[in-house]
Amino acid sequence: MLVLCVLFALIGAASNATGTVFQRKAALAVPPGDALKPRLMMDLVRQPVWLLGIGGVVGAALFQALALVMGPLALAQPVFILELPFALLIALPVLHRTLPRAGWVSVACMVAGLVIALASAAPDGGHPQASMARWIPALALCLAAIGCTVGAARHRRSGAGRAALLGSAAAVGNALTAALMKSAANTFSDDGFGAFLTAWQTYGFAVCGVAAVFLLENALQAGSIAASQPALTLGDATVSLLLGILVYAEHIRTGWWILPELAGVALVTTGTLHLSRAVPLTGELNT
Repeated sequence: MLVLCVLFALIGAASNATGTVFQRKAALAVPPGDALKPRLMMDLVRQPVWLLGIGGVVGAALFQALALVMGPLALAQPVFILELPFALLIALPVLHRTLPRAGWVSVACMVAGLVIALASAAPDGGHPQASMARWIPALALCLAAIGCTVGAARHRRSGAGRAALLGSAAAVGNALTAALMKSAANTFSDDGFGAFLTAWQTYGFAVCGVAAVFLLENALQAGSIAASQPALTLGDATVSLLLGILVYAEHIRTGWWILPELAGVALVTTGTLHLSRAVPLTGELNT
């Protein structure tokens, strides 16, 4: 079951990365004045390349749901860290570039760090559903974090800082979407389609997912993938791990296992930051 969880998460990360590249290409063609406005989505939906990107996102959501049914949130979501190298490697042919040696080293660091961190943490346990006593504080904290980061982004001009802030907001939105999706997917698996349609988490993850996509579109418009993706990648994994523990009562190893866990996190963080700088993906995506 855990092997299938990781496999489905990997496929979902690759699909989401493909969608991100196409969405970035579409976002570059949108006027800057559309930022954080509903008109942004209206302009994007007219572009075939954006629809291809959304197709990648929908495929990712399906594999993500399968991963979340097969294993804990704290295991499935961190695998999406690999979305960054997937996104950059997919975008390279579009830019007619090759990945420098430093880039391959960064990819190796990310993969090794993820394996070390997850093998050391060994996320397991937890409940298929959570009580409202657990959901209410989690929802409040996530929504407050999204509101604060979006508010900070509104005071910045387009650029790396704004893209990173909006990427962080999208990361929290993605993590919350995954947490809600896990509950809805387990409802569908255990009780059928009728129960799935009556569960509030079903509509919660739909609304939250749309909001996260909207925030991501704005992050991609504000700056390059290299600016927004590290915040999105690391933020999603971190918040998902916390939600898995706080909402679903999932477990990770503690004690001396914290040392290799931190070493793995350090490798992932270092690889992510260096990879985002090794391949500067800016406006060339629309050429």
